[in-house]
Amino acid sequence: MSHLLTRLALRRLVAGGNCGRYLPSSLSVTPGAAGATMAVVKPWDDVAVARGQGLGALVGQWRRMVSSVPEHAAPPEKEKKESGEAAVMGEKNDEMMVSSYWGISKKKIVREDGSDWPWNCFMPWETYHSNLTIDLKKHHKPKNFIDKVAFRTVKILRIPTDIFFQRRYGCRAMMLETVAAVPGMVGGMLLHLRSLRKFEQSGGWIKALLEEAENERMHLMTMVELVKPKWYERLLVLAVQGVFFNVFFVLYVLSPKLAHRIVGYLEEEAIHSYTEFLTDINSGAIENVPAPVIAIDYWRLPKDATLKDVVTVIRADEAHHRDVNHFASDIHFQGKELREAPAPLGYR
Repeated sequence: MSHLLTRLALRRLVAGGNCGRYLPSSLSVTPGAAGATMAVVKPWDDVAVARGQGLGALVGQWRRMVSSVPEHAAPPEKEKKESGEAAVMGEKNDEMMVSSYWGISKKKIVREDGSDWPWNCFMPWETYHSNLTIDLKKHHKPKNFIDKVAFRTVKILRIPTDIFFQRRYGCRAMMLETVAAVPGMVGGMLLHLRSLRKFEQSGGWIKALLEEAENERMHLMTMVELVKPKWYERLLVLAVQGVFFNVFFVLYVLSPKLAHRIVGYLEEEAIHSYTEFLTDINSGAIENVPAPVIAIDYWRLPKDATLKDVVTVIRADEAHHRDVNHFASDIHFQGKELREAPAPLGYR
């Protein structure tokens, strides 16, 4: 073996030590009865050979090269950590690729104080300061048969609500908002379809009614943060919403003037319920807890706002919805269509 290595080294020196040339990739050695073994040999260190470090240095390098563990191999723990980090980065890159493939990505939105905007369900430009100067005592007196039917219908619907919820105004408000968010969506949807069928503008009423539905939904999202509904209350919501949606849908198709008048009276009842809610808060019967963050951002309330502030702004919103729906009903009573009158967009 030593003789073979010496001959190879001398050939290397005679060739001029060209670093681009390699020795044969394998050496066949027959050490006797042990049988033949094959060793894979990488390029020799030409510098060591040129410096004449001798056969011992070459043999030592050959042993290192045929060793099963590389000299600079990374520890298994480090390899696992690096592979884990690479996998995480790969997942993040995949997510970025998926979100950016169609050119869709969420813009970075911040609050006025510079903190990140935490909500995807509404944006800062959709928030507002509620108008608390609105007259809460206005009432539409029933003048004709349709008005009386609408008024009596709402009064009858209030009876089972009072029996079931009594003075649990948080749960009552939650149920009320699941119902109050339906009419705006139904009205806006039917006006949208009418606009498509007749190739005519809606006068802005589609957007106005959908704004009302969205506002009522935000009332519900706020109340859910304050009141954790029980299973039977959730079941009741499913039943009431399923019945009310279909009944109101048919009613709006048959008589929009009656449908809007009923909603107007429902909003009057909502104002009354929230007024009672505030009475219990002021008396201490209901704890005046801190306002949820979602309410603070949506109505631009101060950071130290409380439940009383939240109920106050919700009551003002209900008063605005009362006016919008009574106004819509009046338009129909005058024999006109909604598109013929300006829609109260942004009326809050």
